[in-house]
Amino acid sequence: MEITTAKYIISSPKVEGCPKPDRAEYAFIGRSNVGKSSLINMLTRQSKLAKTSNTPGKTQLINHFLINGSFYIVDLPGYGFAKVSQSTRATWEKMIENYLKERTNLVTVFVLIDSRHEPQSIDIEFLRKLGEWGVPFNVIFTKADKSTQRDAAKHARQFIEAMKKEWEFIPRSFMTSAIKFLGRKEILTYIEELNNDFVVPEIPADKT
Repeated sequence: MEITTAKYIISSPKVEGCPKPDRAEYAFIGRSNVGKSSLINMLTRQSKLAKTSNTPGKTQLINHFLINGSFYIVDLPGYGFAKVSQSTRATWEKMIENYLKERTNLVTVFVLIDSRHEPQSIDIEFLRKLGEWGVPFNVIFTKADKSTQRDAAKHARQFIEAMKKEWEFIPRSFMTSAIKFLGRKEILTYIEELNNDFVVPEIPADKT
């Protein structure tokens, strides 16, 4: 699959404000400053589609982008938030939780992990929550160009081994670099496969 069009649709403070759930949807999330916006821009080949920043916590809403007129990519706020008040943090956490648990057309969540580091407990804990909520996910290792190929592969392997301590089934994972476009083809091919199996969920009358 190749992305020919990518259009910003809406930024929502609550799941109720998201577009009608009548298309397949793929959410991207990770720790603050993991390279999420850069990855989305790399996948769509639009350098300014998702807003990038050197300041963690830039993304604060549920951001929908319509891809090829047929499915959504969603840019979610990062977890392990930047320096914000406890009340703001609680609001973001609840917004993310409600979205992940209630969005009926969500096919999978791509959880981004920084390949420069050994497994972090905050990432493992987030995957644990997804498991408790019954939310399907895949793992994307980012910033492979920021360290040696050997170190990136080692850290990815360590993370998968850490997952195996709690998970019987390990979902598909991808190694990426937004600079070198590494992993782009593999991720888009995977999304295309999932799109082919997607069935539009029934939408209650009061949601239409």
